[in-house]
Amino acid sequence: MPSNLLAAIDLGSNSFHLVVARVLDGRMQIVDRLKERVRLAEGMDENKCLSEEAMQRGLNCLGLFAERLSGFKPDAVRITGTYTLRAASNAQVFLDRARALLHHPINIISGQEEARLIYQGVAHTQHLDGRVLVIDIGGGSTELIIGERFTPLALTSRKMGCVTFNKQFFTNGKLSDKNFNAAILEGLHQLEPILTQYQTLGWESCLGSSGSIKAVRELLVAHDDDGVITLSQLEQLKSRMIAQKRIEQLDLPGLTEDRRPLIAAGVAILIALFQGLGIE
Repeated sequence: MPSNLLAAIDLGSNSFHLVVARVLDGRMQIVDRLKERVRLAEGMDENKCLSEEAMQRGLNCLGLFAERLSGFKPDAVRITGTYTLRAASNAQVFLDRARALLHHPINIISGQEEARLIYQGVAHTQHLDGRVLVIDIGGGSTELIIGERFTPLALTSRKMGCVTFNKQFFTNGKLSDKNFNAAILEGLHQLEPILTQYQTLGWESCLGSSGSIKAVRELLVAHDDDGVITLSQLEQLKSRMIAQKRIEQLDLPGLTEDRRPLIAAGVAILIALFQGLGIE
């Protein structure tokens, strides 16, 4: 195994990701990516207990990752778990089985640390001009960061994710004003504690960094929009979804099969963010 290879695994609430990179002259070059939607948060009940089925989906994915990690030195691999593995009452059961598969330690990181790492990822891959608000909608939580260049000025993780909101507000599969409004209201409630700090700091531009936000952008582009997300476009998208009545019947240009189950929850969270924070 070449000594300049590094691997990172993100055990998210919706997807597990593995990225392998080569370090050349101090710079990272991605050589391999694996991503599997395991829907871990979907298997967490009201007592925050993960089902055996959800754990098995995750372990099946990690079996594939383990093959790719064969031969990597211990200090060349970093594995982190996020919202669902922070919240689940029986997370330790899953982690013990996962470690036995991967043969590397797994770090469960706080919401603040998750937000910090998201911002570092964006800052090192995008040209950031002035003060920026970065938004990442995950399966179990949404991270919001205000920063300048490589320095985060405010970091938060709110309990609103596309998997958990889907389970909470769209479990009947109905696309209705009632379901959307209940999800948006809860999103606004989750934002309340940070509104004053974030609005006082302010920002000049806003970037979205997650799969949900990219999926919304694809829908807008397929609908002949320029791909810049605005509140009025989100409201129109919500209306187009409601007109189709049910999640399993959603047929929108640009919507992929794997994104269909969670797109309504993602749009509801985005609307709450735009309304609550006054994003343009």
